Amino acid sequence: MRLPRLFSFASNDIAIDLGTVNTVVYARDKGIVLNEPSVVAIETINGISRVRAVGSDAKLMMGKTPDNVETIRPLRGGVIADIDVAEQMIKHFIDKVHGGPGRLPRRPEIAICVPSGSTQVERRAIRQAATTAGASKVWLIEEPMAAAIGAGMPVTEPIGAMVVDIGGGTTEVAVLSLQGLAYSSSVRVGGDKLDDAIASYIRRKHNLMIGEATAERIKLTIGVAQMPADGVGRMMRAKGRDLVKGVPTEIEISQSEIAEAIAEPVNQIVETVLNALENTAPELAADIVDQGIVMTGGGALLNGIDAVLSQASGLPVIVADNALICVAMGAGRTLEDSNYRGVLIAA
Repeated sequence: MRLPRLFSFASNDIAIDLGTVNTVVYARDKGIVLNEPSVVAIETINGISRVRAVGSDAKLMMGKTPDNVETIRPLRGGVIADIDVAEQMIKHFIDKVHGGPGRLPRRPEIAICVPSGSTQVERRAIRQAATTAGASKVWLIEEPMAAAIGAGMPVTEPIGAMVVDIGGGTTEVAVLSLQGLAYSSSVRVGGDKLDDAIASYIRRKHNLMIGEATAERIKLTIGVAQMPADGVGRMMRAKGRDLVKGVPTEIEISQSEIAEAIAEPVNQIVETVLNALENTAPELAADIVDQGIVMTGGGALLNGIDAVLSQASGLPVIVADNALICVAMGAGRTLEDSNYRGVLIAA
């Protein structure tokens, strides 16, 4: 008997976690083969635009380009904001994974992660971008399901499990059981909102304008979700433009200031989790008490956020191993393990 196409993935098929901040690619039978920023640099000469750089090379240009070069992040809030640039980026990454243009033995099938709260229009945009970039078939998988599979949670069993995936553009909260989402919620708060909050706070309090890259560096270096025990915490120097004098300058900023700066988006994430717990069926809730909450995504690595969530919910909170790549790992496993193929959605 001939098996359906779904059950005959070939070795060059890939899974993509198309993230607002980073794109991670998992190749079947190879694992994670690419992890680069979701940034494209477009150069315009005599009215003709071309791609100058993609990924890590393009991110280095952010905020430092001449007038004829623009750095674009084609995804916002976990979904495609600029479809033409997204197509160029996906095609570049597909070619890079397979050793360059024209080296594919056939067009690959691609599983792409989407926020659970994404609309049909947003999902069509992702399918179109991947198809135009060279996919023969596109499958979608909801991010919290992919995150749970990547974190090794028991998604195929009749056991309630809760995952909180904090990405660059969205936070996905879901209760899973038997390969389905018993409850899911997606809020457009993530690493980007934390960066914006830090930049706004420093502009307000210190009259200093800083760029996206500087705000992200501050978050990664001294970012903390709760006030330090000594009320100040570690210090860091930050450079930017003085809004009063209009000249470049440098200030010192403390962990306590960063905790204050990001308090609002952190509280939004906590509220989303508490709302999910309120809407969870009693039997599933009982399982979550035993299993705890598993956190994935880059935002899960923010210092102290697991403690804040545990204190607010009264439940144990565990940060998954390899939290940054859990979503791509989970999507990749759907290509390799028939037990998980029921979670794929035909696009």
